[in-house]
Amino acid sequence: MRRLPGLYAITDRSMSNLSHREIVERLLAGGARWIQIRDKSAPARELFEAVRACLPLTRAAGATLSVNDRVDVALTTDADGVHLGLEDLTVEEAREILGPEKIIGVSTHSLAQFDAALETSADYLALGPIYPTDSKENPDPVVGLDLLREVRGRTERPLVAIGGIDKSRIPAVLATGADSVALISALYPWPEGFDLTSPPEIARSVRELLELFPESLR
Repeated sequence: MRRLPGLYAITDRSMSNLSHREIVERLLAGGARWIQIRDKSAPARELFEAVRACLPLTRAAGATLSVNDRVDVALTTDADGVHLGLEDLTVEEAREILGPEKIIGVSTHSLAQFDAALETSADYLALGPIYPTDSKENPDPVVGLDLLREVRGRTERPLVAIGGIDKSRIPAVLATGADSVALISALYPWPEGFDLTSPPEIARSVRELLELFPESLR
C-alpha cells in the first residue's frame, strides 16, 4: 500500500502570480514531497509543458508529482500519477491508460461517493470539502470532520482531507486519522499589505506547515 506524506501540496498560479515551475521550486525548497499540478484553465499544450518542466525538479528531490484531472497529460509527460474528479475518466479507465504502477487518486464528496470509490483500484481517496473553501468555483457542500472520521474506519487505503484547511485546522484534521492534508491557499501567504510585486513566501509557509505534522508524515 502506498504511503502519502502528510502535506499534499497543490499548485495554484492565480494565488501566486508564479509559473507552476516556480511554485514547485519553492514547494520543494520548503520540504514538500507530494505535489499536484492543478490548472483548470490551461490548454493541454501549456499544461504538458508545465508538467514536463517540473518533473526534473521533483525527481531530483525524490518527490512525487501528479496531475489534476488530465490523464492525457499524465501519460505523455510520464508524471507519477493523476488525481481524478467525479467528472473525469473513471479510475479503471485511467488505470487502463496509465498502467498499474502510476498513482491514481479520486475525489469524493459524500459517503455514497466514498463507498463507490472503495470499489475501484484507486491508490488513495480524497474527501472534502472538510470546511468552507474559496479556492474552488461552485464547491460541493461541506462534509465536516465527522464524516472524515467515519470514512477513516471504512478503509486502510490512504485518506486525503481537502477543502478549507488552514494552519489552525490541521491538528483537528489529523486527529480524525486522515493520512494527508491537501492544501492550496494555505501555501500562498502574501506579504503584509498584499504587495503583488513580491511573490508569496511559499517555502517558508511549507516549512511552518510541516512542523504541524508528526515526523512519520513529513
